[in-house]
Amino acid sequence: MTTQTPDDMPLMSHFIELRTRFIRIFLAVLVVFLALVGFSRELYDFISNPLVALLPKEASLIATDVASGFLAPIRLSFFVALFITVPFILAQIWGFIAPGLYKHEKKAALPLLLSAIVLFYLGVAFAYFVVLVPALKFFVMFAPDNVLPMTDIDSYLSFVLKLFAVFGVMFEIPVVTLILVLMRLVSVQSLADKRRYIIVGCFAIAAVVTPPDGASMIMLAVPMCLLFELGLLMARALVKNDTTSTETIT
Repeated sequence: MTTQTPDDMPLMSHFIELRTRFIRIFLAVLVVFLALVGFSRELYDFISNPLVALLPKEASLIATDVASGFLAPIRLSFFVALFITVPFILAQIWGFIAPGLYKHEKKAALPLLLSAIVLFYLGVAFAYFVVLVPALKFFVMFAPDNVLPMTDIDSYLSFVLKLFAVFGVMFEIPVVTLILVLMRLVSVQSLADKRRYIIVGCFAIAAVVTPPDGASMIMLAVPMCLLFELGLLMARALVKNDTTSTETIT
């Protein structure tokens, strides 16, 4: 019979806590998914309305696979459940790692975590309400006259989810900027000196990850540049406050 040593106990307790938090996350996503699955058709109608409004009267979304009409709305319900439970998921992750942080690290990390959640939601909302319609209009307008623009519901869902994910992630630029400065990987001055290269990089990234129209690229690149400037201002203020605090203590 083997016995656990005292050194093994903390590691085992960490694994137990991690498993418990994963179970909580799974149950939270499952509960929200089950609550939404009855409205899966309405959710898909909501997400597809911008495209349907632009299609000719004789055109519509189509299902090229037998199960697509059923599976696409269900898949959307799952992603919406994930989207809704993001704060709870991050709270569980935070609850797991927070005990291992120092007090000053918690003080800095918690606002960054909350900011990341808000910016992600803002990015997705910006993609739906500002970017989606111009991007779809570009594809519909440039279709040849003898081609009736119709798309498969799975293809459209993948397009929309990719667009939302791209904007949600790109809106995290201020948080990433602050983290890089706090970890001393870069300085505020070095970021300011490389501003022109970062702006060019924002436009290059936007050209790669957005649909192939200039409007979508600009509507991603410009907010990225502005968000970088916001992160730079916040990092400069943070560094200034840290310097002032150090001088006061000295």
